Amino acid sequence: MSKRDYYEVLGVSKDASERDIKKAYKRLAMKYHPDRTQGDKSKEEQFKEVKEAYEILNDDQKRAAYDQYGHAAFEQGGHGGGGFGGGQDFGDAFGDIFGDIFGGGGRGRGGQSRQRRGSDLRYNLDLSLEEAVKGKTLEIKVPTFVSCEPCDGSGAKKGTSAKTCSTCHGHGQVQMRQGLFAVQQTCPTCSGKGKVITDPCTSCRGNGRVEKNKTLSVKIPPGVDTGDRIRLSGEGEAGEHGAPAGDLYVQANVREHKIFVRDENHLYCEVPISFTTAALGGEIEVPTLEGKVKLKIPKETQTGKMFRLRGKGVKSVRSHSTGDLMCKVVIETPVSLSGDQADLLRQLEEKMGKSTSKHSPRETGFFDGVKKFFDDLKS
Repeated sequence: MSKRDYYEVLGVSKDASERDIKKAYKRLAMKYHPDRTQGDKSKEEQFKEVKEAYEILNDDQKRAAYDQYGHAAFEQGGHGGGGFGGGQDFGDAFGDIFGDIFGGGGRGRGGQSRQRRGSDLRYNLDLSLEEAVKGKTLEIKVPTFVSCEPCDGSGAKKGTSAKTCSTCHGHGQVQMRQGLFAVQQTCPTCSGKGKVITDPCTSCRGNGRVEKNKTLSVKIPPGVDTGDRIRLSGEGEAGEHGAPAGDLYVQANVREHKIFVRDENHLYCEVPISFTTAALGGEIEVPTLEGKVKLKIPKETQTGKMFRLRGKGVKSVRSHSTGDLMCKVVIETPVSLSGDQADLLRQLEEKMGKSTSKHSPRETGFFDGVKKFFDDLKS
């Protein structure tokens, strides 16, 4: 009996896409599957025919051979996989169609499940402002999982090795039939690994990893700031059974400083000056992260005046440009005055009192504004 054209069997054209072929097979397989036809021999034969057509047309090499030679390409022990009992079973073919829905894509076509990479870790590192600005190499201790040395991370006792799982045959997944559908699930025997350790290592009990405090040397580049992260590749948790390790991220946290406040690459500080220096001018010493520098204070300087020292801030870890140091002067009121000192201040005030607007323009302007405010309320 001559066979029907495979394209005709599936009801598709010869230029049909792979998606169209799968869609046609899905529809016909559901229609003629033995579970739905309840022993109807004619329908079973039709299902065999549909499945054979799908196995040929869904394979690029077989389809090319069929397009060139027809059914003859698979005769005489050729590549044909026709028949209900030959080639892949219904569950495999149907599973390819529904694999994305039921999670079957994890193992691929006959492949084993992938090893799980170790977890990434984060280590919070507290730094002083000086350490962050200048950079430093520090040693840290990180509690983590490391690869077991006696078994070299395999989990199997030295001299032995893990064996292919007899339940899933190394795929890491098993297929369960639920009526018309074939559902893929993680293998319960090997937990998706594809292998089973029959003689586990006594040090790690078959896990391939052990807990350990790992000591690492971390180079802190100059200019790091709070929130910056340094990645140490492969220094995270070791993967299970020899899988690659994750990464370690060292996150910087710069502690508050007694003198300076950092804002990106600029530094800010307050510098107290005496009443006399503010009035007459002078020169003072101000701190920087590199030592003391001289700052000239002009006469009649008011409290809150900001002075910029260029290039005395922080060198950026990214752009390598250097910020500035901003010094805010605060006039300090004299305290613990002696009687003579207090008398001198009163004499000064008396001499200045007749020309307040000249010597204290801000004070005069403020009270003039207050007087106008109340006058406006009365009118």
